[in-house]
Amino acid sequence: MVKLILILGDQLCDGLSALEAADKSHDVVVMAEVVDETGYVPHHPKKIAFVLASMRKFAKRLRRDGWTVRYTQLDDDDNAGSIVGELMRAADELGVHDVIATEPGEWRLISALEDIPLEISILPDTRFIATHTEFEEWAEGRKELRMEWFYRDMRRKTGLLMDGDKPKGGKWNYDHDNRKAPPKEIDFSGPLRFEPDDEVSAVLDLVEQRFGQNFGDLRPFWFATDHEGAQQQVDHWIAGGLAQFGDYQDAMITDQPFLFHSVVSFYINVGLLDPLAVCRQVETAYRAGVAPLNAAEGFIRQIIGWREYMRGIYVLEGPDYTSRNALGHSRDLPAFFWGGETNMRCIEQAVGQTQEHAYAHHIQRLMVTGNFALIAGIDPRQVHEWYLAVYADAFEWVEAPNVIGMSQFADGGIVASKPYVSSGAYIDRMSNHCKSCSYSVKTKTGEGACPFNLLYWDFLIRHRARFGNNPRMGNMYRTWDRMAEDRRETVIAEAGALLEKLDAGEDI
Repeated sequence: MVKLILILGDQLCDGLSALEAADKSHDVVVMAEVVDETGYVPHHPKKIAFVLASMRKFAKRLRRDGWTVRYTQLDDDDNAGSIVGELMRAADELGVHDVIATEPGEWRLISALEDIPLEISILPDTRFIATHTEFEEWAEGRKELRMEWFYRDMRRKTGLLMDGDKPKGGKWNYDHDNRKAPPKEIDFSGPLRFEPDDEVSAVLDLVEQRFGQNFGDLRPFWFATDHEGAQQQVDHWIAGGLAQFGDYQDAMITDQPFLFHSVVSFYINVGLLDPLAVCRQVETAYRAGVAPLNAAEGFIRQIIGWREYMRGIYVLEGPDYTSRNALGHSRDLPAFFWGGETNMRCIEQAVGQTQEHAYAHHIQRLMVTGNFALIAGIDPRQVHEWYLAVYADAFEWVEAPNVIGMSQFADGGIVASKPYVSSGAYIDRMSNHCKSCSYSVKTKTGEGACPFNLLYWDFLIRHRARFGNNPRMGNMYRTWDRMAEDRRETVIAEAGALLEKLDAGEDI
């Protein structure tokens, strides 16, 4: 009996469970570029081009391997416009009623497939280390779902950086060693840049025509769009960037968007790279003396710890997770998140490189754009949709818990034990942005005061009823209480004036 084998744009993996369960001698693979997927948020043009070009090349790979592939391009006249629509069209035209699919990563697609009037078998996504059941069992009965404890279980399960049942080096986590201030020089060239071939160029022309008005620069386009290119990037980074990645993974330098980062998250998230295979390659490099333990552990923790934990939280918390707003924030996202003018150098750098590359590293997302959105009281749904739109590695299962939970504390503390807020001092310590900023990070109030300094305190006071007794935040409130009364009044008044300017759409 012929079956349809659905492969989505973030499932471009030879070992996909749906393919493993199929028979290439008679089953038909269905892949489709559809407007529902390119338009549910205003995706960065680079992101759209990357996914479409990678899909087309993966379809060719499957055909070379003997599969029959029914592929619908975005501009095909008969395109139904949705994944379900294309499945139904294929089923009708081929007279097929059975579908095999690997579970989608996002609730909206899971729901759509569950409602399809065909016989569909949805298989687990075996690219992840932890199954849904494993994460649920780990979470059951715990008062706090902290990533660190889950991460240790993933280390034990995979054996990565383990000596028997003990962590390599005697510690599970070397994050304390990964917070060095920016180095004076960067001796790594950053990610490999791949020249678009004819197939990629055709996709770029299509995306330019359809999505040229979206936020983000389509060209120059330099991403790899197949497994071989993505693996070249891994090899390149391990040879030249991994050794210093650990020390400087939190650092930020003006006009240096990549530093020592791997820049492989979008390759992993669409399936061009196997996450566990990449981690094993990093472990091998450490054991061969190519990189220190804090670098290898820092990267591996991001993949088998944080990435897996984010997926677990997303599934555990259910489809309403992206609508949560525990702090009641309602301010609109400022225009400078979409490339408008700002005098804040750190924001200008983070948003500028996002616009250019569809990429920013985790500290830029958490402690610059995310930090500002949180202390300014921006609606977390708008923040979530911005991150989902502008980053090439953003798929809701991984993006939403990072934003709704970690960045915006909108889930009320499921992911984070405290809100990740800071004044300008943190950004000054971890970057060189403040040296060329229009504002003075050392100025707390008055003309030229850094907006982060004012809004930081304003946030803490607005939410003191919630956070005043948090043991991790006691020092912050004690510092505030020790301030002179007139100083506190000035801070609150100037923060209020700053927020009024933000609401009026004025530059800050």
